[in-house]
Amino acid sequence: MKLVDCEYTFDGQKLIFYFISDGRVDFRNLVKDLAQIFKTRIELRQVGVRDKAKLIKGLGQCGQKTCCSRHLTEFQPVSIKMAKDQGLSLNPTKISGVCGRLMCCLKYEEDVYSHHSKLLPSIGTEVRTKDGVGVVTELKVLEKKMKVKVDAEDGETYNYYTIDEVKRIRK
Repeated sequence: MKLVDCEYTFDGQKLIFYFISDGRVDFRNLVKDLAQIFKTRIELRQVGVRDKAKLIKGLGQCGQKTCCSRHLTEFQPVSIKMAKDQGLSLNPTKISGVCGRLMCCLKYEEDVYSHHSKLLPSIGTEVRTKDGVGVVTELKVLEKKMKVKVDAEDGETYNYYTIDEVKRIRK
């Protein structure tokens, strides 16, 4: 058991202790001892690692207050697929928050990436550009741009194009 935070209720009738623990533990004797020491009702609440990060506050990798302590009221499930869709490095230290789990901001940025990704052709798609026919090799989803490899007479070239500058070739 590791104590994270404690607080009195507004009316001062109860003292709530927040803790994290790997498993379920019977704390009835501890509650009795704490009630005698503090002369009030005691409540022990087990919290998860994200709740712990919310309670102790802190700074995220971006330098801002952690999202969970600043504005998130509910924790949405976050998956590694979200990091892949956003083109992030899958290095755990880069995509994990202070709680050790995947960063919550991956979830609320997912809608934007999902919407913009549908507008762009996928990697490997043949497209027609002003420079000729080429294959999409990279996507810059937020910029709505793609990198296209075009085979020319003097070799292959790589250029970035916007959605309006290419047409998908249907086969």
